[in-house]
Amino acid sequence: MSGELLRLRNDDGFTVEYDLLYKNDDGDFFPLNPRRIANLQRIAVLDQTIDETKNKIEALNEEIERLTNHADNFDYLLAVASGALTGLLDIFFVGELNLKKAKVNTHKQVNKFIEWYAESKGYKGKGRLEGAIAFLEKKYPVAQDNIWKGQGIGTSASNHHLDDLAHHPTIVGLLAAIVIQFLRCGVFVNRNGEWHLVLVDTTPSELAKIWSPIVISGILLWLANIASKECLENYGDEIPKPILNLVNLLASAPVVRELLMISSNWAGHLISDMGGSKNTAGGGMGIPGFFLSLLKEFSSVPPLNYTQLPQIVNDLYTKEKIDFRTETAFISELGRQAIPVMLNEIIVRSFYFVRRLIFELGDYKSFKEVDWDKVNWKNVIPLNNRTIARMMTIATGTFTAIDMADAAIRAAMKSGGNPAVFFGNFALRVNFVGVGRFVVAIGTDLYMGYKRSKFIAERMEAKTLLLVATNAKMFYYEANMWISAQEAGLALAKTYERMKRFAIYYAKTSEEFKKTGQSVDQELDYMEDKLGIYNKFLNN
Repeated sequence: MSGELLRLRNDDGFTVEYDLLYKNDDGDFFPLNPRRIANLQRIAVLDQTIDETKNKIEALNEEIERLTNHADNFDYLLAVASGALTGLLDIFFVGELNLKKAKVNTHKQVNKFIEWYAESKGYKGKGRLEGAIAFLEKKYPVAQDNIWKGQGIGTSASNHHLDDLAHHPTIVGLLAAIVIQFLRCGVFVNRNGEWHLVLVDTTPSELAKIWSPIVISGILLWLANIASKECLENYGDEIPKPILNLVNLLASAPVVRELLMISSNWAGHLISDMGGSKNTAGGGMGIPGFFLSLLKEFSSVPPLNYTQLPQIVNDLYTKEKIDFRTETAFISELGRQAIPVMLNEIIVRSFYFVRRLIFELGDYKSFKEVDWDKVNWKNVIPLNNRTIARMMTIATGTFTAIDMADAAIRAAMKSGGNPAVFFGNFALRVNFVGVGRFVVAIGTDLYMGYKRSKFIAERMEAKTLLLVATNAKMFYYEANMWISAQEAGLALAKTYERMKRFAIYYAKTSEEFKKTGQSVDQELDYMEDKLGIYNKFLNN
C-alpha cells in the first residue's frame, strides 16, 4: 500500500513522513500503489507469455526451415542423373519379372524347409518330402481339416485352405485356431463371402480335457483374489503387488501353456500344408500366402463380402495358383527389383551428405582446423527434410519414367496390337518397387508441404499474439507512467504545502529568535546597570 508508514512530529509541529518504495528489476523505485502493483503483476504475466511465444516462434522457424526446399539446379541435375543411371541398370540387368524361374526356386526352398522342420521334430526319413509332410500332418493335426466335406457350404478340396480361416498365416488365422480349440467350431468363408460355422464332433471327455486349463486358471485366480481380500480385511494390509502379480501369473500358467500349444500346433500344421498334401507333395495347392490371406479376410467383411471381391480372391488362389510359394517367388523377384531402387536412394543421399558437409566446412582450410562441435549436422544428415525429399521425388520419378517407357516400348513390340498381350508384357517389365518408392516420395513431399503451410499459419498466429502481448505490456507501462506522474504531482503539491508551512515556521521562529534577542539585550542592560551601582557601592 502507499501512504505514510511512519510519521515523526516535534513539539513545534514539524513533521517528517516516510513512504515504503518498491524496487523493480531495472533498479527503479516506486511507491507501493495498488494500481501499480496490479499493473506490474500483469506485466510479469505478459513477460512470460512473450518469452513462451518467442520460443514457439523460434521452434516454428526451425521446422519451417526444415520443411523448405533448398535444392538448387545442381541438386536437381544429380537427382535426374541418378534416376536415369539406375533406370538403365534396371532395364539391362534386372529386366522383366521371371516368376516361372522364381517359383521353381521357391518350391525347392519350401520343400527343403519342410524336410528340415520335420527332421528337427523327429522325422527320420531324410530326403522324402511326402514322408515329411505325412509326419507333420500326424504330429500337428487340426480338428477342422475335413469337416467342410458334405456340409454344402461352397467349400471344396481346391479352396478349403483359403476358405478355412485357421489355415491363414495371419493373426486372424491364429485366432480362428484358438476358437476351434476352445469352442469346437470351424470358421469358413466361401467364394461368395458367406460365413459358415461348422461344429466339430467332440466327446464330453475331450471337451473336459480342452476346458480344464481354463477352469484350473479360473479357480486359481479366484482363490488368489479371495486371499487378497482376506488379507486386506483381517490384517488391514494389501498383498505386495510383485507377489500378487507373480501369483496371478502362476494362476494363468495353464491357459498360457494351452495357448502356446495351440500356436505351436497351428504353425506346425501350416508348415505341413505349405508344399501340398502328402498325396501331392511338392505340387497341389498349398496354404494361401500372407497377402492373399489378408485380402481374403478383408473381402469377408461387410459390405465387401457383397461385392465381386471374394470371387476374385478365390480365382486368384484356385485358377492363378497364387499360394504361399507363389507369393514368396513374387517377393523374391521384388527383392531383385529393389536393387536399382536402393542404389538410386544411396547415390542421392550420399551426394546430399557430401555436398552439405562441404558447405558446412567451407570456412576451414583443412580438416585439422575443423571445430566439429560447430557443424550443424541437421543440415548435413540426408534425412527428414524437404530438400532431400524433393531430390528423391525427382530421382524416383526419373527412374519410374524410364522404366515405364522401356516397359511400354517392349510390350508394344511383342503385343502385335493385342491389348491383353500388351498389358501382360507391360506388367512383367514394370519395376513395382520403383513405382511404390515414387508414390512414397510424392506423398512425403506433399505431406511436408502441408506441414510447412500449417506451421506458417501457426507462426502468423504466434506473431500476432506476440504483437498483442507487447502492446499490452507497453500499455501497462504507460499506465504506471501516468500513475507516477499523478503521484509526482501530488508529491509536488505536498512539497509546496510543506514549504509554505516551513516558511511560516521559519518566520515564526525568526520572530521568536528576535524577541529572545531583545529580551537578552534588556537583561544585559539591566545587569550592567546593576553592576554599575554595585561598583559605586564598593568604591564608596
